[in-house]
Amino acid sequence: MRRIWLNVAAVITVTVLAGDLPASAQQPSSADTNAANNPLTPKITINFHDQVAPELYDLDQASNALLFRGVVPHKLGGVPQLFRYTLPVVTAPDGQGGSASGLGDLNLIELFPFVWKQARIELAVGPQFTLPTATNDATGSGKWQAGLAMLAIAPRSFGIAGALVTWQHSFAGDDTRPTQNGLSVQPLFIYNLPQGWYLRSTGTWNFALAQDTYVIPVGAGVGKVWARHSGATVNAFFEPQFTVAHDGAGQPKFQIFTGLNLQFPLGRP
Repeated sequence: MRRIWLNVAAVITVTVLAGDLPASAQQPSSADTNAANNPLTPKITINFHDQVAPELYDLDQASNALLFRGVVPHKLGGVPQLFRYTLPVVTAPDGQGGSASGLGDLNLIELFPFVWKQARIELAVGPQFTLPTATNDATGSGKWQAGLAMLAIAPRSFGIAGALVTWQHSFAGDDTRPTQNGLSVQPLFIYNLPQGWYLRSTGTWNFALAQDTYVIPVGAGVGKVWARHSGATVNAFFEPQFTVAHDGAGQPKFQIFTGLNLQFPLGRP
């Protein structure tokens, strides 16, 4: 199973990165690369991400999360907003020496973006909700959760620096399942290279406060952006992530994060 996930991730990534787009593609500028990697870009976004952990601390099984994620810009009362959804398909240890696969919990975030002009920083804050949509106990928490999400992005000529911070706490659900109180911090660093290539580090630090466990990975990857004359962009990346600190069984020793991000201007689905 470990080799299968690694081979699938490698083949998909190499195929996408090595492929070429039709003649309608243009050479992306630094601004194009920044926009393709900025989670606050007001474009319709469709993401296909995969995160595989071939080895876990204190367990013999592996884990994998295939993430279907997207962003929909919209306005409510004339106020710009960004609606973000994430639906995972998860393979995880089942607690009995095997693994289970199925849908995970659906996460919804509503962001209210604004700009701190003096510091040239884009900011966003808003509520988040997690619905217990998992089809197996091993792939979800069994809890309804609510909390906050905060995002700060500083686009610069060299690339992007920023961070996404989310917190949520369970408030209902299966009484036999553990209480959830989770904090995640995702530092975002993008360094632009010529011809739409870029270096990236986006490992997410997860802290399960109720269980007093945590994992801190650091990523070092590469990606490529293709820009279309229509304003759409295609963005593929490959990012190994190495755990530098952890506490608790089942945390990943090493992860491979791959993805394909598609952005479309509003009005062009």
